[in-house]
Amino acid sequence: MYQYKKKTIAQFTGEAETYDSRFVTVSADYPEILAELEKEPAVDVLDCGCGSGALLASLHERHPEMRCTGLDLTPKMIEVAEGRGLEGVEFLVGDCENLPFAEKSFDAVICSHSFHHYPSPQSFFNSVFRVLRPGGRLILRDNTGSRWFLWYSNHIGIPLTHILNDMGDVKYYSRKEVEAFCRRAGLEFVLFEERPNHKMHCVARRPKT
Repeated sequence: MYQYKKKTIAQFTGEAETYDSRFVTVSADYPEILAELEKEPAVDVLDCGCGSGALLASLHERHPEMRCTGLDLTPKMIEVAEGRGLEGVEFLVGDCENLPFAEKSFDAVICSHSFHHYPSPQSFFNSVFRVLRPGGRLILRDNTGSRWFLWYSNHIGIPLTHILNDMGDVKYYSRKEVEAFCRRAGLEFVLFEERPNHKMHCVARRPKT
């Protein structure tokens, strides 16, 4: 597990200052994530794997009244995010598999394209359940696809990134696997859609009671 995290930190330390311009396919998802978030009121929002802080910058611009927190494993990413100077937005270095926040701290948790870097995905879902308030939502975006796409990615594509680029990718997941993570964590599985370009759009909720 530590090996994956070490590789992820090394990868994104080198990419932190150019991340926004290099990974435009990730930022292309931000409008849909924000639209999902805006379907229900929220005051306290956590972005897991916040990277350079671009998503929270967009959210802060639209809703400056929200209390936003960004968490990322890579210190350099947090340094870049803090450099945005977003008043009232807090950025912290931390592990998304063990969220360093009190129980029932957030109305919504966002996770955009960092989930496939987590070597213990169930720990992430368990931690999300703990920090969500009753009725609070997880909005998850990552890669997914057909059985063939997932097989190729997980058995050939990701292993090649380990050999060629020493990256910290772990695995892409199917609807069935994500639903099982939610169920074991105690989260209600609300929505799972496959969007263009092998993107998942998933919503889960901590029960209100």
